[in-house]
Amino acid sequence: MNQRPNSLHAADIAYTMHPYTNMRLHEEKGPMIMSHGDGAKVYDTEGKEYYEALAGLWSVAVGFSENRLADVAYEQLKKLPYYHTFAHKSHEPSIRLAEKLVEMTPEGLNKVFFTNSGSEANDTVVKMVWFLNNGLGRPEKKKFLSRNKAYHGITIASGSLTGLPANQKDFDLPAIPVTHLTTPHYWKFAEEGETEEQFTARLLKELEDTILAEGPETIGAFIGEPVMGAGGVMVPPEGYWPGVAEICKKYDILLVADEVINGFGRTGKPFGCERFGFTPDILVTSKQLTSSYMPLAAIVVNDKVYDAIADNTAKLGTFGHGFTGSGHPVACAVGLENLKIIEEKDLMGNAERLEPMFQDGLRKFADHPLVGEVRGVGLIAGVELAKNRDTREAFEPAGSMAAKVVALCAEEGLIVRNVYETVAFCPPLIVTEDDLTEILARFGRALDRALDWAKSEGMV
Repeated sequence: MNQRPNSLHAADIAYTMHPYTNMRLHEEKGPMIMSHGDGAKVYDTEGKEYYEALAGLWSVAVGFSENRLADVAYEQLKKLPYYHTFAHKSHEPSIRLAEKLVEMTPEGLNKVFFTNSGSEANDTVVKMVWFLNNGLGRPEKKKFLSRNKAYHGITIASGSLTGLPANQKDFDLPAIPVTHLTTPHYWKFAEEGETEEQFTARLLKELEDTILAEGPETIGAFIGEPVMGAGGVMVPPEGYWPGVAEICKKYDILLVADEVINGFGRTGKPFGCERFGFTPDILVTSKQLTSSYMPLAAIVVNDKVYDAIADNTAKLGTFGHGFTGSGHPVACAVGLENLKIIEEKDLMGNAERLEPMFQDGLRKFADHPLVGEVRGVGLIAGVELAKNRDTREAFEPAGSMAAKVVALCAEEGLIVRNVYETVAFCPPLIVTEDDLTEILARFGRALDRALDWAKSEGMV
């Protein structure tokens, strides 16, 4: 019999397959193992402190030590640890959370369907769109429109909506009918001499031309993140979202706002669609819904969508879709308490108040020799690195410089994430001015160390 590994580090290498990881490299490096959290900070098993400036995975609004969520989970586990919501069954936590979500989301979104993750939620959205259009006698209206660099999840349908090569290569995706349009990122994708207004007009023309070429009768929905997150924190150009909404309405195409990262104050407004001036037919949320203390996601739909689905269930006798954990009572209880905390502590207001300090603080690095662009809104931002800011030339190999900066940030006690050439920031909504001062200082030290390394390697 093989001897058991004698440490957590060795056991992790021996037994665990990690997502988003070069597994052979992991066999050499092993994991950074976290032991506990405190507010906006986490600590590894060596006792080192880190500011968690990505809120885990864009998700821990209330920080890493909110005992109220632990208490609520414990009480719910004692009372009703599990029950399902299939076939006319329900329980108070899912009812109250659905009620709260309808209250908090934009007017007109009136019905809620729960899943366990954002990926499952967007998979469910695809099935909802197909189901309702079949019920309406429009079996050809099934195609989706998405964007390059979009992130909508990793299940087969949601991974098809995603527009990132690493999520599709060798997975045989896309596996559903989806067209990916130009990334709405002016700095990176504008043509020479093109103004932001002209860039927006070009993207809207591309959208309408694509609809007409494919046939409006074949396109079921357009899906997008108000601010694109995992693709590199891309803020849309002025006028983009109202224009998209107008075109979708013109051609009877459902508009889906993926608010998994944007929702509950991240952009400085309750939801990203409110920040950018549009109202979706379907809104998807997860992550900050429970601060990721429990797995939970929610799809909130308007009456048009609900009625078409409900009418078809009446014809067929059921909506043959759902998950064992859909509306899990412990997850819903935690989500409801999490939203109470966000409201009581005015964390959405905190994001709005701290936006100038955070965004202006990062923009002070805009002239740094390694930086191409700094962008963001609210408490989400990206610092894109570039070998040449004027030509937008990236460092080679792709993503190498951002990976180096992120590694040096960890040495400085700061956890951020590299997304291709971008260093992404998304601190917990509980952060204070003092926290942000320290986050910015640690990032600045890491960036300067990366410059010294780049010079030594002849990269600049």
